[in-house]
Amino acid sequence: MYGLLLLSFLSGCKPQAGFLHTEGGKIIDGKGNEVILRGMGFGGWMLQEGYMLQTASFAGPQHAIRQSIADLVGEEATETFYKAWRKNYCTRDDIDRMASWGFNSLRLPMHYNLFTLPIEEEPVAGKDTWLDTGFTMVDSLLEWCAANQVYLILDLHAAPGGQGKDANISDYDESKPSLWESEENQRKTIALWRTLAQRYAREPWIGGYDLINEPNWDFDQAGNKNGCDCTENELLWSFYEKLIRSVREVDPNHIIMIEGNCWGNNYKGVPDIRSFGENIVISFHKYWNFNNLESIQWVLDMREQYQVPVWLGESGENSNTWFTNAIALVEQNGIGWAWWPFKKIGSVTGTITIPKTEGWEKLLQYWRGNVPRPDTLQAVAWLMEQAEQMKLENCIIHYDVIDAMFRQAQGDKTPRPFAANEVPGTLLATDYDLGAHGFAYFDTDTANYRVSTQRHLAWNRGHSYRNDGVDIGEQNGECPSFFVGWTEDGEWLHYTLNAREGCNSMVTVTYSAPEAGSMLLMETGNGDSLSLALPPTGSFETRAEIPVGAIALQQGQNTLKVVIVKGGMNLYAFNLKPLD
Repeated sequence: MYGLLLLSFLSGCKPQAGFLHTEGGKIIDGKGNEVILRGMGFGGWMLQEGYMLQTASFAGPQHAIRQSIADLVGEEATETFYKAWRKNYCTRDDIDRMASWGFNSLRLPMHYNLFTLPIEEEPVAGKDTWLDTGFTMVDSLLEWCAANQVYLILDLHAAPGGQGKDANISDYDESKPSLWESEENQRKTIALWRTLAQRYAREPWIGGYDLINEPNWDFDQAGNKNGCDCTENELLWSFYEKLIRSVREVDPNHIIMIEGNCWGNNYKGVPDIRSFGENIVISFHKYWNFNNLESIQWVLDMREQYQVPVWLGESGENSNTWFTNAIALVEQNGIGWAWWPFKKIGSVTGTITIPKTEGWEKLLQYWRGNVPRPDTLQAVAWLMEQAEQMKLENCIIHYDVIDAMFRQAQGDKTPRPFAANEVPGTLLATDYDLGAHGFAYFDTDTANYRVSTQRHLAWNRGHSYRNDGVDIGEQNGECPSFFVGWTEDGEWLHYTLNAREGCNSMVTVTYSAPEAGSMLLMETGNGDSLSLALPPTGSFETRAEIPVGAIALQQGQNTLKVVIVKGGMNLYAFNLKPLD
């Protein structure tokens, strides 16, 4: 029976005081206080996935991305690029800012090849060559986390050989033996975790060890390559037993997180979780499904059955509405979380967007086969320019995402100013207030629930600027470049304005509408209202500016609600200036 020997060994192995540990279904700190982990996953730092770099159409796993770069500029320049990438993605400034926003933990997805050589490259078979790169990165990160009282959770995202058929996640190379097909890869994985545990055993700001991210393998030969139909998962559970034993021989102090098959959520065949010893946490992942009790009931049942904590170890890649509701759901049920990921190139669905350079776009076009091969020196310059954009000072911070994850998830969904919106002045249509759907805006689509509905919805059909349900597009070369588009009847936007003095202001709208029939209604907090039918401009690319009418504003804060009575227009800006 799984775990009997392990349980016997661990019966006298107690964690030291001062570390995160488990008590029943709760995670507790060294002072005896319950801790709800509110974390961020640093996907893309040690391990890249194609969608994070917009290379997915031709290179998904990191080894394919790296090979695409090396084929273009050579191995030496490729390594220089990766060193710059790793240096710039995460600095002390990133951790300071993350902590200031409210995060108390960080999940670090690790690629084994920064710590040790692949088995195929070891000079002596069966031996382990240890590399400084990964350990040095963890050491620095731990120092920054400790200074901010942020728990660092180590997550083996890419195990030796790769732990799943979803190659992008673990950098699996199907031409080589996987973790599950190679006893040597399994031995190396155990050795790596033992080395990590030995190194960090006495570090109280290490929050835990997430042993293997999202296993997805058909252990039972049940038919689904990602293991979703497996009912036994025997190899997974027996391997966890060996792995946990090795870690506990050198580190009795830290929490250990385990994940099921099928991207973390198939726990069929699992032995009594308590047989793995003390300080075990069940991790699950949640994406694209409804945020109701039914969606997490299965893991709540496991917590009750085994009296061990559960943790939402990974979630994200959705709208602000989904983020707010998912976080509120799990926190109300005593479950902490780690969001995914921290930074991506050119995407608004996370906390931080890495600006995509023109050079990177040209490289993407080359790799997609759309343009000729660039000059090598020029390509190297473009690579390094993109790596420079990784620095936080060059990135775009999405305060709308942070607001949704913290203030709104804690229950305060009311409108708050997104921008200064000074009057007299120009009010950008895209600078509506921070706040939840139904409070700061109303839109017909607000989130992607494709796992529950089997239907994909792009909540922001323009994929630009903000991560709410409001559809925002971009017209390069125009000012303002961002606009509210794909408008439908009944949608609305709420703005907070700051008038420097009380006055009657003329409102002028900048818009485009290919056909007649679009109509706006504007309502102020003091009861004034204006309505206007918008004449056609001939196309969405052709803008017009027309007066709507006058509204009375008091000195100081005012509110304005813009209702799209009849959709079909793009909205760019509202200009407010005192009447002569």
